[in-house]
Order: sequence, then C-alpha cells, then structure tokens
Amino acid sequence: MSTKAYKALFMAIGIISLGYMIYGTGPMVIWENINRTGIWFIPVIGSWLVIYILNALAFRAIIKEPGLPESNLTFWSVLRLTISGYAINYITPFVALGGEPYRILELKPALGIQKATSSVLLYSLMHMFSHVLFWLASIVLIVAVVPLNNVMLAGCGLLLVTGLVLGYWFINVYKKGFTVSTFRLLSKIPFIKNKANAFAEKNAENLFEVDEQIRILYAERRNIFYISLFYEFTARVIGCAEIFFTAHAIGLGMSWSEALIVSSGSSLFANLIFFFPMQLGTREGGLALALGSVGFLPVQGVFIGIVMRIREIVWIIIGLLLINKKPKHKELSKSGPVSGDLQTVPASQRL
Repeated sequence: MSTKAYKALFMAIGIISLGYMIYGTGPMVIWENINRTGIWFIPVIGSWLVIYILNALAFRAIIKEPGLPESNLTFWSVLRLTISGYAINYITPFVALGGEPYRILELKPALGIQKATSSVLLYSLMHMFSHVLFWLASIVLIVAVVPLNNVMLAGCGLLLVTGLVLGYWFINVYKKGFTVSTFRLLSKIPFIKNKANAFAEKNAENLFEVDEQIRILYAERRNIFYISLFYEFTARVIGCAEIFFTAHAIGLGMSWSEALIVSSGSSLFANLIFFFPMQLGTREGGLALALGSVGFLPVQGVFIGIVMRIREIVWIIIGLLLINKKPKHKELSKSGPVSGDLQTVPASQRL
C-alpha cells in the first residue's frame, strides 16, 4: 500500500474512531470534566508534549548513524512521525501497531526500506523494553510503599519473574535479532506457513539485514542503545505526571510515588488486555484497582480515566493533522534522500 493510500485509510479510521470516542464519552461529559480539571488540564496536555519529545529523541538517536549522512533527519521530522504514529496506534483496533508501517513508509524515501524497517523495529523494541523496565522498577516501589497481603505479594513476585523473563528475551533479541527466527516460527504454523515461507524466501536478504541492524545497535553502538533507553524510561516516569496533576485537580493529596504506582498498575492491566482499541474500559478498570491499592477510592479512577481519554482525543487530533502535513524535502534529511535501498551498502560501512 502506498503512503498516500495508507494516510487516507488511517485518516478515515481516525475520524470514525474520534467520533466514536467523543460519542461514547459524551460531549457534555468531556466539557464538564475539562472545567472540573481547570487549569490543571494544561499541564496534563503539556506533559505529553514532553513525553513525545523524549520519544522522538530516542527514535532519532536510533535512526542516526555515523557514515550515513542521509540518516541525519531533522528533529521536527522525527517528532512529527512520533506523534502521528502514536495517534494511529491509539485508533488501530486490536494490537495497536498501525503506526509502525506508516513510519516505515514515511522513512523509506529518505533511508531505504531496510534502514527504515530496522529503525522503526528497533525503536518499537526500545519502547517496549523501557516499559518492562518501568514495570520492574514499579514492583520494587510497590513492595516498599504499599501494604501487601500474601496474595498481592505473590502477584508481585509473579510479575517480577515475568518482567525478568521478558527483559532477558529483549536482550537476546538485541544480541541475535529476531526477524529471521520469527518467520521460521511462522513457517510452522498451519494456515499461514505457506505465505510465511514465501515471504521469507523472497525477502531473505532484507530480513538478515534488519537483524544485522538490530545486533549492531547493541553490540557496536552501545552508547546509543543506553541513551535511547534513558530517553524512553524517562518518558515513562514523566507519564505519571498526568495522573498526578489530575488527582490534584480534584483535591487528592497524591504523592509522585503513588502516581507512579497508579500509572504502572493501570498500564499493566491495560496491556494484559492489549487487543481492545483505544484501551476502551480496560484503563478505567486498571486505574480503579491501582487507586484502591494505594488507599484512594476506586471510583475516583473514573474521573482520572475520563481526563486521560480527553488528553488522548486532543493528541489524536494533533497526530492526524500531522499525518496530512506533507514534509518538505529538506525536512526528511539534511543531506538528501538515499539514491537506492541500503542493501547495496555493506553493514560495516554504516557504523
């Protein structure tokens, strides 16, 4: 699918999803909750600009490589892709991964298909890896701050083990890559194995190249790996700000550590049921459980959830507007586009 067709498709999905979100929440409910939040609504929205800036810094660090002048994209172009990509993810039903193909198609003219694919994949892995580390840090904080009974303590232990296993898996992916092994696995699954085999055979060189780029980031660009991870983890911590600000808007004396616990607990619950579009209903349930665990009334999670939903609507609108903003040629790359795909350039020359 061409970039133009992809944009048109997701603009249509975005408008329908926005209409559904506004209708489901209720225009009057949205207005009443904005008024109730008052001046605190500004830092709630603004905190996500800071988060997106950190996300874009992490993404740009991964894209940029010494010896590849065309990878030196402007910060604005990466920020635009970051915000619009997440807007698409918000409105994508089920797995919420529609923003990744969009980013690849947008980066392809400047970087080539292999570099664009590996950069988007590496950033997505970094984004998820930082989430796992954030959960692990939150579990330690929960054990230190929240009074736990035996059942809750066992649950924290299970989550800790799960987080460590996921962390180990991510490190192995960074060391070995995973696109080739993923398609080998898909080739053994009934109904899709024939298509998976055909795709793997046709794109074998590209898949190996993408895996090579994944390995290079961890093995030979370790400083960039940690810088990108730092940006993403910091963004996760700042993500607690909207819960902190919203709680204070309604007079809850919530501390930053409690906001962090509520944020991590609600996001964990929502991600366990990841196939719901826009996390409909799952976030509110997670917020209610997390608020109850730190001593607040679970019903207060409804208000916080509505404010978070309104924040999403605002940033989805901004993201959809950025999708339609055609980037200037000089915006994509400070040194001009790639003349061909990166498969003609040896990996050793891209370091």
